[in-house]
Amino acid sequence: MSTQPSPFLEIGRERWAELAPSATLDLTEGDLVRLRGLGEPLDAAEVHEVFTPLSRLLNLYATGASALQRSTGQFLGGTQKVPFVIGVAGSVAVGKSTVARLLRELLSRWEGTPRVELVTTDGFLFPNAELERRGLMARKGFPESYDRRALLRFVSRVKSGVEEVRAPFYSHLNYDIVPSAEVVVRQPDVLIVEGLTVLQPPGPRSALAISDLFDFGIYVDARTSDIARWYEERFLRLQRGAFADPKSYFHRYADLTEDQARTRARTIWSEINEPNLVQNILPTRSRATLVLRKAGDHAVRDVLLRKL
Repeated sequence: MSTQPSPFLEIGRERWAELAPSATLDLTEGDLVRLRGLGEPLDAAEVHEVFTPLSRLLNLYATGASALQRSTGQFLGGTQKVPFVIGVAGSVAVGKSTVARLLRELLSRWEGTPRVELVTTDGFLFPNAELERRGLMARKGFPESYDRRALLRFVSRVKSGVEEVRAPFYSHLNYDIVPSAEVVVRQPDVLIVEGLTVLQPPGPRSALAISDLFDFGIYVDARTSDIARWYEERFLRLQRGAFADPKSYFHRYADLTEDQARTRARTIWSEINEPNLVQNILPTRSRATLVLRKAGDHAVRDVLLRKL
């Protein structure tokens, strides 16, 4: 454990697991299959030792914020329900989508936060036609490939208590926005926003960033070499699975040999995903409220929690 001054409390896995509440939030094997990402060995021990304490902590933060809202409303002579907004950030292939899905499942089981919605920033990527027009297809996932104004507007409306807010829907099969589909959010107790760069500060031309609207930020962290390996293995699994679908945007990779697929995955990683991680994602880690640090087997080994 580091002895250098830090704004974070560093909590090892064993100590963190001791914080698990006595009330268990049991998930079935079917739940785990539904929630885990491709190639991620999520098991009952990980849920109990890491994510049950985290979900309880988030529940405490959310219900505390709700109580403060009520008190403030009474003081001002009016009340309005405002959702607690959580941002989940991290690299491609680090497992942030699984973390977000798992937290949605667990948080909804705690009293005080029964209505939890999850939105990914993929829906706010510019459509492929627009990315092509702007010369950004090779930088898909970089900050400039998102309609950041639309994303900020969406979260602002949810945070303001608007009864119904709609977001675009993104298809990973088509690798594009689906014009006829939407995600509808209706006044949740908690909104989870998951995406690569959601913890970024405001840009030079903006006074406000989406992260300014978050009540709690989570960064899923791991060694870059481990993430690169996970990305490669995930690419191979997709090549043998989803890429085989003729409708898949990546169907052209379906007939590659294993060696060719590994070479292609390493090229995509080194030319797109690693530069995005180094330049845009990793620098936001220090802005998180909590950092989940993973070991090489995808298991969380320790937790960093920002001091109050």
